[in-house]
Amino acid sequence: MDQLISLSNATLGQLAIERPRYDRSRLTPGIVHIGVGNFHRAHQAWYLHRLMQAGQALDWAIIGAGVRPYDAAMRDKLLAQNCLTTLIELDPDNVSAEVIGSMIDYLPIVEGNRPLIAQMADPAIRIVAMTVTESGYYIDPVTKGFDASHPDLVHDAAQPDRPRTAFGAIVAALRVRRAAGHGPFTCLSCDNLQGNGDILRQTVVSLARLTDPALADWIDTHASFPNSMVDCIAPATGPKELALAAQFGIRDAAVVTHEAFRQWVIEDEFCAGRPNWDAVGATFSDDVHAYETMKIRILNAGHQVLANAGENLGIETISGCMAHPGIAAFFGKVQREEIAPTVAPVPGKTPASYVNLIETRFANPRIVDTTRRVAFDGSARHPGFVLPIVRDQLAAGRSVEGLALVEALWARMCAGVREDGTEIAPNDPLWDALVPVASAARTDPALWLGQTGLYGDLKQSEPFADAFCAWLALIWDKGCEAALRRYITGKERHTATAS
Repeated sequence: MDQLISLSNATLGQLAIERPRYDRSRLTPGIVHIGVGNFHRAHQAWYLHRLMQAGQALDWAIIGAGVRPYDAAMRDKLLAQNCLTTLIELDPDNVSAEVIGSMIDYLPIVEGNRPLIAQMADPAIRIVAMTVTESGYYIDPVTKGFDASHPDLVHDAAQPDRPRTAFGAIVAALRVRRAAGHGPFTCLSCDNLQGNGDILRQTVVSLARLTDPALADWIDTHASFPNSMVDCIAPATGPKELALAAQFGIRDAAVVTHEAFRQWVIEDEFCAGRPNWDAVGATFSDDVHAYETMKIRILNAGHQVLANAGENLGIETISGCMAHPGIAAFFGKVQREEIAPTVAPVPGKTPASYVNLIETRFANPRIVDTTRRVAFDGSARHPGFVLPIVRDQLAAGRSVEGLALVEALWARMCAGVREDGTEIAPNDPLWDALVPVASAARTDPALWLGQTGLYGDLKQSEPFADAFCAWLALIWDKGCEAALRRYITGKERHTATAS
């Protein structure tokens, strides 16, 4: 390990892999990105890096930011290596690496977020982007409206100059810019939410309206909130990933592994300009919704099809789930019979071809994407990804058998114990509330659907509720694999409770 090269500006010339060819000392900031996780660095930061490699966008460098105390650990790691990141691409047939350098600083994380507000107030910043997870936008799960009652937002409305949230900081920075006579920046969500730009607009404008209606109107009129669709699997970093960096001779405390696939589709609505991301593979489209629907329903909902079954059966990775005959067959049948029918084609891709692509990507054994990571935050991901498909299938009078089984597998997982008796550690912001309901649903499955904050009125839908209750009863009685076999063979819920 002593022969490893510690990643830094000073050591770039010693690396034997692709690295920044541009002079990083010439970079100036144009973007603040809030939520600097692995996905951001494997995706948005990579696109910008590719432009910089071509001598473009040198005035669009990224300033990293966070608003929670746990972001401080990532900040320390990245600042120690000059905000450089080693990206390791895990193609099934090849492993390659490169170092990207499009991020140049990471703001201090302090109470009140003053450094973040000051940086965003700088007119040089023309885009504020974020990856804060699907559950981070303060959306009422039933109405889908702005949840002004959340304690974080109550705080930000009461203390707008010392906000707790990223959105409060955005509002505060836009207030400063407006007072100084500067225009607004573009707010760019890179999270897996359908209509993520519209949702971000709702959160920012609604929060501003609680304290300054005139500012809210100015933001709503002059700022832009493009919708976007993002896609690249970038697993969490652990000992295996650190060891991979070492195989390339690099000591990188924040290495990122990723699959050999990226997609970024964006509405071209940027009030203060943008980098030419389309020159390096991004797609600008007026119909982001169609791309979003295909990706969120087939990939993101598909993740939930796999992960909850995998957790119940003690399968640690998504590729491991795809290697399990029962889970893989379940995945394929649900996708083709119940999910793909709700998806329209996009230029160059049909729903059927996209299902085939996702099966190949998920089966990549080099991608160590854990079922635990994918199953995290089910209370946001099931209402966001799976249940809209259920509603569309019901409205069209089509089967929801497989989707009801997906929900039953999640309910079983939330009991907190796998079929082999091992504990499932808390894995949801609402875990303490979910576990007792899931346990009680063992004898009365309908109790699970009674969580109106998650399911709304779906408990009243007989095709869905009857199928769910039958599947959950069978899972508790005979086990997950028995339920999967029953579904795959086509017996479905009509015999689901039979022995």
